[in-house]
Amino acid sequence: MAPADIDPQGFHDFELAGWQRASDDYHRYFGSLTMQTIGPLLDAVSTGTPGNLLDVATGPGYVAAEARRRGFSPIGIDFSQPMVDLARTLHPGIDFQFGDAEALALRDSEFGAVVMNFGMLHLARPEAAIREAHRVLRAGGSFAFSVWAKPEEAVGFAIVLRAVEEFADPNVGLPPGPPFFRFSDRDESARVLEAAGFRSSRVAQIPLIWRLESPSDFFEAFYRGSARTGGLLRAQAPEALRKVREAVEARVAAYRRNGQLEIPMPALVVSGRKP
Repeated sequence: MAPADIDPQGFHDFELAGWQRASDDYHRYFGSLTMQTIGPLLDAVSTGTPGNLLDVATGPGYVAAEARRRGFSPIGIDFSQPMVDLARTLHPGIDFQFGDAEALALRDSEFGAVVMNFGMLHLARPEAAIREAHRVLRAGGSFAFSVWAKPEEAVGFAIVLRAVEEFADPNVGLPPGPPFFRFSDRDESARVLEAAGFRSSRVAQIPLIWRLESPSDFFEAFYRGSARTGGLLRAQAPEALRKVREAVEARVAAYRRNGQLEIPMPALVVSGRKP
């Protein structure tokens, strides 16, 4: 369950500020990793004949682009204008719009499918976003979202979290938000979908491998290409940040294979149908 003492507006504003600056670095470092869930995500909402599809928290627009290739008529929405601008540059001809997952400016029962690729982790009010997905879906339509597996399985997070626990100062004034790995719990994901009115919920684990050139790239991915972890790292004093970086880079070097890093980063794809 989400904690009662979070600051929803403060966390929302913190995430927005993070993504206003991280769009290009997210694309550079995380793009090749998060693209790996697109196929299973779209498979989870496909019912035969592709119709219109809403890609919520579209980021650089990867899912919307693949959805169009599969024959869907996609719209992508993101609350970060730099992300919307990047998506429009990368994928001309697709309708990308500014919008908030927790309060969609869209009509009821407008879409045949709704998807969200790793956006759930960055929402102050994830239940509100799930209810909005349910609202804009037509009866019989499906919603699917992806999240990371637990850190003991998603090795990249385990490496960073261990270094942060050892060397970083957690009391740097960041607004508290929902637990990052809340939806990594299969039962919790299914419960929240069912509570929002979805049925036939399914949770599938997808094996992903994150390939990067160097330990420095791995650290920079979190430092520059993320909002939540990056915000914590950027708020550290120089000496603490140096220690975190050294620990992260030393530990991730153990995953070098064939001249590059190959880091296990499994994800879950969670889906449900609107009756």
